Amino acid sequence: MSHTSHPNSLVYLIGAGPGAPGLITVRGKECLGLADVVIYDYLANDDLLRFARPDAELIYAGKVGGLHNREQWQINALLVEKALAGNVVARLKGGDSFVFGRGGEECEALVDAGIPFEIVPGVTAGIGATAYAGIPLTHRGVTTSVAFVTGHEGHDKEVSQIDWEGLSLGSGTVVFYMGIKNLPQITKNLMAHGRPAETPVALIRWGTRPEQEVLTGTLADIAEQARRTGFRAPAITVVGEVVRLRDKLRWFDNRPLFGRSILVTRAADQAGEFGAMLGALGARAVECPTIAIVPPESWDDLDSSIARLDRFHWIVFTSVNAVRFFFERLTAAGRDSRALGNCRVCAVGPKTAASLAPFGIRPDLIPDDYKGEGVVEVFRSENITGKRILFPKGDRARDVIPQGLAELGAEVEAPVAYRNVTPDALPPGVIAELEERRIDCATFTSSSTVDNLAAILGENRLLHLLEGVTIAAIGPITARSCRELGLEVHIEPREYTLAAMTGALADHFTRRG
Repeated sequence: MSHTSHPNSLVYLIGAGPGAPGLITVRGKECLGLADVVIYDYLANDDLLRFARPDAELIYAGKVGGLHNREQWQINALLVEKALAGNVVARLKGGDSFVFGRGGEECEALVDAGIPFEIVPGVTAGIGATAYAGIPLTHRGVTTSVAFVTGHEGHDKEVSQIDWEGLSLGSGTVVFYMGIKNLPQITKNLMAHGRPAETPVALIRWGTRPEQEVLTGTLADIAEQARRTGFRAPAITVVGEVVRLRDKLRWFDNRPLFGRSILVTRAADQAGEFGAMLGALGARAVECPTIAIVPPESWDDLDSSIARLDRFHWIVFTSVNAVRFFFERLTAAGRDSRALGNCRVCAVGPKTAASLAPFGIRPDLIPDDYKGEGVVEVFRSENITGKRILFPKGDRARDVIPQGLAELGAEVEAPVAYRNVTPDALPPGVIAELEERRIDCATFTSSSTVDNLAAILGENRLLHLLEGVTIAAIGPITARSCRELGLEVHIEPREYTLAAMTGALADHFTRRG
């Protein structure tokens, strides 16, 4: 049957990599952003879908636990249907499309339909997962060859298509994909064809992810170890002497926060930075936004202050949000940083100071203590009697700064620059994580984050869900809010920064082991 391809028809077959979202290629990320339709698999990390356009149609076409959501022929037909309708289609597949990914079959269907396509290679699990397990597939003096083999042959096959003798007698590394169910048969066949029983073997589950699990043994005992420990798919099996190098070369799963699930309660648009810090130490960051940062109900007060900016002697920024919204309104007024003129700037904390740099501003004053009391204290050494100070603030900011500066003789104007809004509910996945006791630590980076979580869940349910969970608070004000709700605070860094919080978490869990 012939088809007439729409002039805009195009399909990208994108290898999503082995699991860690950062391992997708630059080209793969670009193509995702070009697609009208994204058809993705179970093994393609959901985090990658954020690279798709907001208006893109997302279609799940994978399988879970061997249960097919769609058969391969249906996926082929779907690709053809969506492309012939004039769409740019991204087919997102775990690992690499052409390594046990059935990408060749999908391309054949596209060729038959006259649809142009592009192959975007991905990091296949046999390469990515072994690297993250500290197992080099080849190593000088150990082996110079590697074979990738399917470990999932249909039970209806009377004769195996695998060259067991060639795999067994060669000294190379063998990587089996999808072979956990058939592990007893795989090890038995290798030994029966001459591979020594003491040959090292590693099983790698969820390779490259924070959930990565590695089980090592020998051909003689690995199948029994896997059965006894309940080791399950998705996993690959690595056979060969290179497995012995793992003890020396492991780097990913011995990080201080590896395997820990950390609840991040920052606003959704700010959680990424903290999550990246935690991920760098091996943690799995579970985003649980308890705050949404939104504009004030009216810009009138802030706009009025900006219109009279030349009358102020100081401006105090206590957060990145204050900087962002202040300069948005300054720009909206048709002005830029030059409008600050001789106005001096106080920035609270290194992040706030750094956020001023793009506007060409270096703070004149940075308090050592990031609390409101620290701001007041640092101004004691400045002569601010009769000085006019602008303090653009969040709607829930304490009155410590305006009151304290007023007591020092200043005239303080404190317009609301942004509001902290409590979401109506938490993401369903977060509730499940808490109920199933998969969270090791809950982090709170402001009083609002803990107060809002209590407001969303209810105080009793909050205490129940966080029972036995390590609690980390970024500073004494936040810690006090936690304790007032009945939570025990286990981690409280000396500096009130995300970097210090991350370091304190690493120290805590390293001591706990």
